[in-house]
Amino acid sequence: MAAISTQTASSSSSVSSSTPKWKCDVFLSFRGEDTRNRFTDHLYVALKQKGIFTFRDEEKLETGKSISSELLKAIEESRSAIVILSRNYASSTWCLDELVKIIRCMKEMKMMVLPIFYDVDPSTIRKQMGTFAQAFDKHEERFKDHIEKVQAWRTALIEVANLKGWHVQDRPESQIIQKIVGELWHKLGYSFLENTKNLVGIISRREKLESCLDLGSNDVRIIGIWGMGGIGKTTLARVVFRMFSNKFEGGCFLANVRGVFEKDGLVQLQQQLILQILNENISVQDVNDGVFVIKNRLRHKRILLVLDDVDQLDQLNKLAENHTWFGLGSRVIITTRDKHLLQIIGVNEIYEAKGLTEDESLHLLSLKAFKKGHPPEDYLKLSKHFVNYACGLPLAIEILGSFLFGRSIHQWKSTLNRLKQFPEKDILQVLRISFEGLHETEKEIFLNIACFFNHEEKKDVVEILNYLDLFPDVGLEVLFDKSLVKFRGHTLWMHDLLQEMGKNMVYEECPKEPGKRGKLWQFKDIDNVLTENTGTKAVQGIVLKLHKQKEELHKQKVAYWNPESFSKVHDLKLLRIDNVHLLHEPKYLPNALRFLTGVNTLQNIFHQVSNKSLLIV
Repeated sequence: MAAISTQTASSSSSVSSSTPKWKCDVFLSFRGEDTRNRFTDHLYVALKQKGIFTFRDEEKLETGKSISSELLKAIEESRSAIVILSRNYASSTWCLDELVKIIRCMKEMKMMVLPIFYDVDPSTIRKQMGTFAQAFDKHEERFKDHIEKVQAWRTALIEVANLKGWHVQDRPESQIIQKIVGELWHKLGYSFLENTKNLVGIISRREKLESCLDLGSNDVRIIGIWGMGGIGKTTLARVVFRMFSNKFEGGCFLANVRGVFEKDGLVQLQQQLILQILNENISVQDVNDGVFVIKNRLRHKRILLVLDDVDQLDQLNKLAENHTWFGLGSRVIITTRDKHLLQIIGVNEIYEAKGLTEDESLHLLSLKAFKKGHPPEDYLKLSKHFVNYACGLPLAIEILGSFLFGRSIHQWKSTLNRLKQFPEKDILQVLRISFEGLHETEKEIFLNIACFFNHEEKKDVVEILNYLDLFPDVGLEVLFDKSLVKFRGHTLWMHDLLQEMGKNMVYEECPKEPGKRGKLWQFKDIDNVLTENTGTKAVQGIVLKLHKQKEELHKQKVAYWNPESFSKVHDLKLLRIDNVHLLHEPKYLPNALRFLTGVNTLQNIFHQVSNKSLLIV
């Protein structure tokens, strides 16, 4: 009788001509009294453990009861059907009605049908001999006024018996179930790949990661997927896991390791790993006990393990410390924002997750905002502005595209203008995770780059950061490992959204009063603080970089900066003002100042600063 699902849709006995919307992977058709508590139950559990969504009708049926329209609808909404043909299958009119519907869906909706011949020969079913002949003798007597119904049952049985399937007879049931589940997973995997069309750019990235995994070799390989938050590491790992886990003896996708670790600890993660791979609920007393179980129970088992979003070395040490923990041919995939973790445990290869291209970004935005592959002509220019804002980050594109769905051009423009001042919090929240784990000096380096030094020469930035006592030689390397900065040639580069996150964090220190923020870089804020003399000891860096062609535009305004303007910024360490002409010489510069460049009138009074470590450029 039948296979698990989400809620059943409205009743319908006809096959829909529109594109089907699957609610489950498999519909399980079986004769309850023959196999429910044995083979069918074992198969159902195995399918469920493999993550194959299976519909099984749990109702205890009465002989002759009419099949419900809800159950017929459930068949339509299944991608495939497994028909367990046992000795008494044909005695149930319910089962036969199911089978007629299944065969019809196979022909009209391309449903995949997989027969299992349970202790019965396919030829017996085709020729309808033995118990099948006895069953049809009764059906023909009972339904003599509806003989066409009986003939439809006979035809359906002949057709299913002609399909390639599995013959369960004098063979260990566990072995045949394992083969059935593996083959079904493989077949559904190809269907799953077809359904990844909305995962823009996934095919080429999946192929590159597959090359790193080298599935044909028999060694144990640990592969890292490294990249910034929201870049698509988890999505890529999940696609690969879904496609290839059937090739292994066991598999586990351990999602959100960082989050589970913070909430429930390592023991919970270890138990999840053991349960998913061994299908055993083994009690783990403590972390060391968990390590012992993993090492000893999995060292001879060929597995595929994904550790998703790892952020601490101890997580790796207690879940997959080295290659010897797993059987030959095993593969371990680790997704992380921290490259250094991967290097410490000695992964075989690191795959760097890259952002989407401009065309891919536009495609993804259009799918989310318009439910089609390309934006309408009147939205194209605006769409490109949003793509530029997201700078290839899939997370940002999905959030923005979903928000913009169904909105007018006027609302699109308003949203774009709002983003310039108020970044999307859902995006920043994901990006900020990497920042929170930094050392205090590394946080300062990050914020200095975000506010002042993005796209500048690395050697120049290192020199300034050294004068600020921020230890950039190690700090910049940590930021690189955590995908917070990149080195493009001799230039430092930070993703636009990471830069926006950093600036937003500084802005949020005191939105209404710029003189109480740690860093100032916008002309209007600097002008306000230095004109009104509203600075405080919170201010540690002021960098104003005006383009030469804009100098005349601001000259008169700059000229009226208060001569006492630096008297309150006692902890100011960095002062850089380019292409600005001051009419009045400041009367004071703070002793905390470490780096000064820009305006000559400021440099002319550097002797006021008693600190001899001051660098003037």
